[in-house]
Amino acid sequence: MSRHHFFMKATWTGGRNGTGTIDAGHLKSQISIPAVMDGPDVGTNPDEMLIGAAGTCYLITLAAIIERRRLPVIELSLETEGIVRADPKLVFEKIIHRPKLIVQTSAGEKELKSIKQATEQAEKTCMISNALRGNVELEVEASIQFQQA
Repeated sequence: MSRHHFFMKATWTGGRNGTGTIDAGHLKSQISIPAVMDGPDVGTNPDEMLIGAAGTCYLITLAAIIERRRLPVIELSLETEGIVRADPKLVFEKIIHRPKLIVQTSAGEKELKSIKQATEQAEKTCMISNALRGNVELEVEASIQFQQA
C-alpha cells in the first residue's frame, strides 16, 4: 500500500476578521472570512476551498470514467455549488455538482445511458466525496447536450 502526503503552510494575523495566507504547493492564496459571513473578504476561504476540492475531484473522476468507457463526450465543464446553513452555528449542508457534457449527435441510447451513469458514478467514487459523505449532502444535476462533431 502506498500513501501520498500533502502539506499546507498557513499564517494568520488578527482575530476573527484578520487575514492570512496559505501555501499548499500549487495552491497559494490569501485567506479570510467571506463578506457573506461578515468577514473582510480577502482572498479565498474554507468554503470556496471545500467546493474547489470537491468539484475538481468530481471533474477529474468523471473525465477518467468517460475516457475509460470511450464515451463520445466532446466537451466537459462543471459548476459546483456549496450551501452553508447558519442556525446558530455554521453547517456545510450540501454540495451540488452540475456537470455539463456536450455529446456527439451520433451517440446512441446505450452511450447516453452510460454517460448519465458516469455522472452519478463519479460522485460515488471521488475520494473527496467519499471523505465528506455522511456529513455533507452530495447531489449531481447533469446536463447532457448534443453537438455535431
